[in-house]
Amino acid sequence: MEGLWRAEVPEDTVRYRLFAAAGAGAGAGVEALLRRCAEAIVVRFAPLLSAYIWQRQPFRLRYVPARGETPAHIGGTTQFGDNVEDEWFIVYLIQEITREFPELAARIDDNDGEFLLIEAADFLPKWLNPENSDNRVFFYKGELHIIPLSDTQEQDCDLSDASPTISEALTLLSRRSEEFLAAEPIRTALHKRVSGYPEKIQASFHRAHCYLPAGIVAVLRQRPSLVAAAVQAFYLRDPVDLRACRCFRTFPPEQCVMASVTFTKCLYAQLMQQKFVPDRRSGYVLPLPSHPQYKAYELGMKLAHGFEILCSKCSKVHPDAKRSVLSGPLWERFLSSLKEKQYFKGEMEGSSKYLERLHMAEDYFQQSVTIPESSIEVSPGEEVLTLLQTTTIDLKEFEREAACLPPEDDDSWLEITPDDLDQMLKDARNEPRPSSNEEEQNYDLEAVAESMKAFVSKVSTHEGAEMPWSSDESHVTFDVDSFTKALDRILGADSEELDSDDLDEEQEFDSSDEDDEDSVTENQSQDQEVSPDDLIGSLKSYMDEMDRELAHTNVGKSFSTQKKAASPGPDSGAEDTELTPVDVDMNLVTNLLESYSAQSGLAGPTSNILQSMGVFLPENADRICSNKGGKE
Repeated sequence: MEGLWRAEVPEDTVRYRLFAAAGAGAGAGVEALLRRCAEAIVVRFAPLLSAYIWQRQPFRLRYVPARGETPAHIGGTTQFGDNVEDEWFIVYLIQEITREFPELAARIDDNDGEFLLIEAADFLPKWLNPENSDNRVFFYKGELHIIPLSDTQEQDCDLSDASPTISEALTLLSRRSEEFLAAEPIRTALHKRVSGYPEKIQASFHRAHCYLPAGIVAVLRQRPSLVAAAVQAFYLRDPVDLRACRCFRTFPPEQCVMASVTFTKCLYAQLMQQKFVPDRRSGYVLPLPSHPQYKAYELGMKLAHGFEILCSKCSKVHPDAKRSVLSGPLWERFLSSLKEKQYFKGEMEGSSKYLERLHMAEDYFQQSVTIPESSIEVSPGEEVLTLLQTTTIDLKEFEREAACLPPEDDDSWLEITPDDLDQMLKDARNEPRPSSNEEEQNYDLEAVAESMKAFVSKVSTHEGAEMPWSSDESHVTFDVDSFTKALDRILGADSEELDSDDLDEEQEFDSSDEDDEDSVTENQSQDQEVSPDDLIGSLKSYMDEMDRELAHTNVGKSFSTQKKAASPGPDSGAEDTELTPVDVDMNLVTNLLESYSAQSGLAGPTSNILQSMGVFLPENADRICSNKGGKE
């Protein structure tokens, strides 16, 4: 049931559900508890959410009655689109909600499934896999919990056994939550991903000057979050949408003013990277690129197209959109809570700063609180048209404010150099990056050989190779007796277990070696009594013979050998030189460097494997110099 429901989660959408931890059954008591918690959550996190600009959809909690094996809960889905930070901000919210409301336990997933486990994939227990992870991962009391396999499942090693239902998991969680607390490395990896909130919200904004029609300036004053819908409408435009922009009926370009608009960095980047020339019939004409305010004119033109597209999809204002929802006891409690928590930061009631924050709170209240479960949401275009009918546009006031706008933010973050990208990747792996001088002076090629030896020595499974830095730091051991017994069980130790073909081959092999006295006289019991030292000696002599044969070929000459001191005496000959041991480390490093050089600075198997083990090869200075000189 749960697996079928997961398939319904659309792409780039996160789903969150909060259950009553102590009792997951249906009933009026549970419903009352969940609705009371939903209202309290809205009030508690309003100062945080009212200032946030969502990429596609806001965080919104709704009461959902029980259905099938899923008990009643409060929750919702949010489409985050191209801004994955919306998804991780919701993870932070869910974590904090369960911390402040200990009677709730939360599940959160997306179209990829348990994406929280993906973030901590390097530290997960061996038994946990996508097939058995449903209904095992919960936020409870602000911490991540993982419901393990039952004792019977662990003994049977049936890792694909069906997952528990949500009701069963909630019962276990409320009784034995201390036992199910996720391991410290898992929680640390998750904490690292959501660290920085709520301060990180302000860092995600970008304020820029835009030359906009006065109507859009008035709309954004009332609903700052509508900038996201306008940017998405322009970013995802099609030829049908652009037909409405041939003649601007809603936002003509005759009355434009300069204004400061707050974007998220994702929205700003989407708007900036679009190359667009307006239709000549639209009336929008851009100045020359050398104009000092060319960027503001271009941004305003693109944003105006987005708002016009939104309004073109609405033939008329929906009657229900005109009703005022900013009244009633819920709004009064909501506004009182904002004042108690110093949301207005001491601004005088009626001042411009006070009204700005009040409009943000009204925007959040209308989006996330007042829409009942059974109603149809008002489209962004309907909101814009409604605001245009109810808002007074004072062009002279806008012009006075345009004369003293605050400076816009620096957008140099849009340009990322290759070194910056490398540093971002290193920071994601929590690896310090040495300075260039330190890298050149203290670089040790022995680290390359040692890291590769450690990689080869690791025991891996059919699911893939394990890097030496993985959470499993146990030493590799090899039990010869256990290995031999395992082979005996697989192949069969008794001669009568062999089939007829094996017997024929064995007899033929014995007859071909009848000249060898040792092979003819020794029976099976005597073979078993041969000491390991004799077996190793026999194998060594066999390998020495192979070395002598290969030493005269091109294969043998291609390997670097160890430097051997000259030993004076009549017995020293050419054969000793030929059989000098191969320098394994030298050959390994040489081959790795040749492979790395062949990558020409691009990603490849050598750099990927070594970087996964924490070894970073320096850039090929000879290649860089030759490229600068026009030679390869």
